[in-house]
Amino acid sequence: MTPSPKSFAACRPAMHRGRARARAYTLVEVLVIVVILGILGTMVVPTVSPAAELRAQSAVRTLVSDITFAQSDAMAFQRARAIYFDVEGNSYSILEVNGSELDPENDVIYDPSRPSGTMTMSFSEPRFGGARLESAVFDEQAFIVFDEMGAPVNAPGSNSPSAGGMAIISSPTASYWVAIDGFTGYVTTGKVDGDD
Repeated sequence: MTPSPKSFAACRPAMHRGRARARAYTLVEVLVIVVILGILGTMVVPTVSPAAELRAQSAVRTLVSDITFAQSDAMAFQRARAIYFDVEGNSYSILEVNGSELDPENDVIYDPSRPSGTMTMSFSEPRFGGARLESAVFDEQAFIVFDEMGAPVNAPGSNSPSAGGMAIISSPTASYWVAIDGFTGYVTTGKVDGDD
C-alpha cells in the first residue's frame, strides 16, 4: 500500500518537533565576554612597547652581539680587533688592528653574510626603525680596541688597559646606553635615565 500525499504532510510537523532548537548566545553572555576581553586588554596593552622602541632595542642587541664577536674573534685568531664608530654616518665597523693606527677603509673584516660584504652595521637600515647612534666615546675616542685576549686596551698596539666607555643609541621614543668596562671588557646595557 502506498501512502497518500496527505499522510506525508501529516508526518512532517512531527519530524520537525523531534529536532533540537539551535542554541544562541544571550545578550548577557555576549556582554560578559566583552567585559572580560576589555579587562584583559587593559592589562596587556601597557606592556606592549611601541614598534620604534623595539627596533631601537634591536639595534642595541646587534651592537652588543658585534662587541662580543669582536672580543671572541680577537681571542680566536690571537690578533687585536677594534670597533670603529662613525657617529655622523650612523654606523660602526669591526676592524683588524694592523699596527698603531686604525684604517676604517681597508681593515674592515670581511663578512659575506652582510649586505655590505663586510662587518659594517648601519643603523639607518629600515629594520632599526630610525635608531640613531648619538655618541660613542671610549678613552676619549670613537673606537674601542680589544687585544689578543679580548680585553679592552686604550689604543691600537697598546698594552695599557682601557678606561672603557659607552655608546648611546636613540629612537624617537627612547634612548639606550651600551657600556664596556675597561678592565674586564664586560658589556652592559640600559635605558637612559628620564626615558620612561
